[in-house]
Amino acid sequence: MSFYETALYQIKRAIDLLDYQGETARALLEPKRSLEVTFPVRMDDGNIKLFKGYRVQHTDVVGPSKGGIRFHPKVELDEVKALATLMSVKCAVIGLPYGGGKGGVTCNPKELSEGELERLSRGYIRAIAQFISPEKDVPAPDVYTNPKIMGWMADEYSALKQCNDFAVITGKPLSIGGSAGRGSATARGGYFVIKALCEKMGISLKDAKVSIHGFGNAGSNAAKVLAAEGVKIVAICDSKTGICDPAGIDIELAQKIKGETGSLSGYPKGEKISTDELLEVECDILIPASLEEIINKDNAHLVKAKIVAELANGPTTPEADEILIKNGVTLIPDILTNAGGVTVSYFEWVQNRMGYYWTAEEVDEKLEKLMYKAFEGIHQFKNENKCKDYRVAAFAIASKRLVQAMKDRGWV
Repeated sequence: MSFYETALYQIKRAIDLLDYQGETARALLEPKRSLEVTFPVRMDDGNIKLFKGYRVQHTDVVGPSKGGIRFHPKVELDEVKALATLMSVKCAVIGLPYGGGKGGVTCNPKELSEGELERLSRGYIRAIAQFISPEKDVPAPDVYTNPKIMGWMADEYSALKQCNDFAVITGKPLSIGGSAGRGSATARGGYFVIKALCEKMGISLKDAKVSIHGFGNAGSNAAKVLAAEGVKIVAICDSKTGICDPAGIDIELAQKIKGETGSLSGYPKGEKISTDELLEVECDILIPASLEEIINKDNAHLVKAKIVAELANGPTTPEADEILIKNGVTLIPDILTNAGGVTVSYFEWVQNRMGYYWTAEEVDEKLEKLMYKAFEGIHQFKNENKCKDYRVAAFAIASKRLVQAMKDRGWV
């Protein structure tokens, strides 16, 4: 299945469980609006190059659409539709007043100068400006975009409106309305969910051994958060190099080496392993924080962890899900595990709109409450409805909330 087909498959499982039919089911499966734009950018050599961009709004039934913007060579419409659909589910799982949105530009940002990247960012916002606003659709960073790019985009939108309107975009620098705690929000949200599940399963998180597949922003922050709580990280990897050390990895040293060299290959301790071998490491908790479909039908049977906590988007295929369930592995789905990022983006939007800002401690406290509440709701639904896994329970809860809003508004 393609990534979009996988997203629809997961929603269809929830639809079947809830026995939704006809137009009600269709309203969950089809995005409300899909926008494709072509816009010009002047390159450093003076030539004009045309770029293709997208913005998909899956639903706005409970509030504005919400979701990131990615810059990547492989961005295409079906991928953006899948991600927007999953964002609707993710926001509904947490109970945020957002529908799902997603955007992207087909480009290779590594080949662009900073000036070209800024002109690309501003050009994209000009192309989609009439479709976004704090009330309509609120973008954020995603793959190969960051606070600096969000700052350029917020500035361009404000220039078009001829007044500051920073609430249109989240993930901004702190100086122009960003939220404290946003950088590590995905990792901290994941930590709260993992902690909640361990409590249900009678596992001591501080005594657990954890492996993390991926050492980018989400993975390295997760390692830092867990290590700070006294959790032993026994394996990590980036895109090329894996490190395994049963005695525990020095996360601060690993982050220093990765930051200075761009690779984990210079880490001096433990055993070098392949990125594939990391999935087979003996551990209590495996955190996929890298690519889509990294756990699949060919390697799921090799996973030795008791818990898989999906910090990345779509790291486990449906076939792999079945294998993990059969082998007694408990999986926390991405739409819950990595929802800390969009939750703190919501906090940023709220702070922008009221002009009052919270401390990092206040943000963390509010995030913990929402993540625990979401997990408890899914856990209870799973038990009451005898769901075989947390994924279908999470999708069902989200679908139920979205459909109830559609019914209350007279849409279905």
